[in-house]
Amino acid sequence: MNQQNALIDLQNVLLIGLVILVSLIARWLIVRVIKISVRRVIRQSRNATDVPGRAGRILAAATGANSERHEQRVTTLGTLLRSIVTFVILAIAITTILALLDVPVTPLLASAGVGGIALGFGAQSLVKDFLSGIAMIIEDQYGVGDLIDTGSVTGTVEDVGLRVTRLRDSSGQVWYVRNGEILRVGNHSQGWSTAIADIPISPDEDIAKALAALDTVADSLDHDPDFTEVLLDKPTVVGVNAMTPIAMTLRIIAKTAPNQHWAVQRAMLERGQQALTAVGISPAIHIPPEIPPEPV
Repeated sequence: MNQQNALIDLQNVLLIGLVILVSLIARWLIVRVIKISVRRVIRQSRNATDVPGRAGRILAAATGANSERHEQRVTTLGTLLRSIVTFVILAIAITTILALLDVPVTPLLASAGVGGIALGFGAQSLVKDFLSGIAMIIEDQYGVGDLIDTGSVTGTVEDVGLRVTRLRDSSGQVWYVRNGEILRVGNHSQGWSTAIADIPISPDEDIAKALAALDTVADSLDHDPDFTEVLLDKPTVVGVNAMTPIAMTLRIIAKTAPNQHWAVQRAMLERGQQALTAVGISPAIHIPPEIPPEPV
């Protein structure tokens, strides 16, 4: 009997060792596959830096499509996947070893299930924050340096965590926004922005002459080295956008890199007014309404 018990104990030790060995090998293989996949994605992103056309190149640089931001996101996802794999394999190995040691696993799993449900109800907001953070990272909704509007606050992203996103608004104040509380995100740093300049002139001026002057402004901006990395295309002179008895408004629009439209808009207004003045086009004169005399 003692020999039989010793044989059973030896068998259990060997099985436990086999479970540990298989768990270590499985984790090593899966983690290695994840690391290789992460390196491959990063290498492909580095090789895809030659974007055709000026607009494509500027947008790729502005949105982080060919920059460090994409590499950081992929690395973060790889780290998250490795942590999940380690936790799952460890849980399976521990459960298997307990079963080999004739420890009743069913009550333990039932207790863990009840405890997990209780913890889930007690920490719903925490779980919601983490799941929302994972989804935001996977979908690349925003990254560090982006100007975003979360509905409750607008600011520049300084840090993206799994639970909290840190923003700094225009006044310099730092905001910590829980990811689970962000219901919508407006990202001013993705895609492109549009600069719009409305220039009012007198309604009796020569429209063709004014539009020709503004077209020279569009050409000068398009060839200005200060705006080479900002403008996606040559600014467009739309024409007459509005007309009233005292003013005729001419509009110029330009497609710019994300969040770079303010400088272009100011330049179009300044140079547009100078070009119109140079050709003798007078600006619209605002006549204030007559104020009736005060009663005596």
